[in-house]
Amino acid sequence: MKKFWKNANGRLKLGMVITAFFMVIGFVVYYFPHTNPFTFNSYPNKLLPSGEHWLGTTSMGQDIVWLLIESIHNSLLIGLLVATVATITGVFVGLIAGFSGGAVDRVLTVITDTFIVIPSLPIMILMTSLMKGSSTVFLMAMVLAIFAWAWPSRQIRSMALSMRERDFIHTAWFSGEGTVQVVVTEILPYALTWSLSNFMNATLAAIASESSLAVLGLSPGNLISLGNMIQWARDRNAIFARQWFWVGSPIVATVLLFIGLFLLITGYNDYMSMKRGR
Repeated sequence: MKKFWKNANGRLKLGMVITAFFMVIGFVVYYFPHTNPFTFNSYPNKLLPSGEHWLGTTSMGQDIVWLLIESIHNSLLIGLLVATVATITGVFVGLIAGFSGGAVDRVLTVITDTFIVIPSLPIMILMTSLMKGSSTVFLMAMVLAIFAWAWPSRQIRSMALSMRERDFIHTAWFSGEGTVQVVVTEILPYALTWSLSNFMNATLAAIASESSLAVLGLSPGNLISLGNMIQWARDRNAIFARQWFWVGSPIVATVLLFIGLFLLITGYNDYMSMKRGR
């Protein structure tokens, strides 16, 4: 770990620090005992920041700090769930398509290309509308994951096609290993570095997608997320009421989270390029 930190570039270090900060807030501080921030009128309305309420309260009597912490937790959880499902599905489908060839490759490629060309936004709008304003973090993540696996699958298929003709792959096939076994034991280790980079990128894209839907008023109304927190502040005219901490805190948190993940992705890619001697 010390060697990794010493060789890491500045962007990677800063991205790790920012991302770790949000992880601690979302998955450590989140579990501290507190009042449910979604409950209305838990506290007096429109309180200014104080020692008891660090960012004040909303016009609905909610503590802004805990509302923000729960929003960070749910947004990160959605991002991580989408990234996990999309990366695992995309890598598996892409590797199987690239190494199987023939009819299997053609069928999987047609399915992948279909999900790539289908406009995802109208369908996500329709699906969130069918939820009738009520959903869970897991269900929202699955809706976003439906369209998040296709690009990784397409990219990993290209990698598989370039590797299938290498000598060690032919040796594995001549040894009697099946396609799935070759993919898992021989190729997957080479794809892990790319998969990690795609995982971080998918996390960022998922959080951005959910936030965009929420700001448009299309995210389930019972889901506390960074995008919904911004939308609720807009609906209650927080700007005109000069409740800057209510509308500003989720915006600042979203921007910082995006910057942290972006620095983490680009810094990690540069770090791996340096390790390969490029």
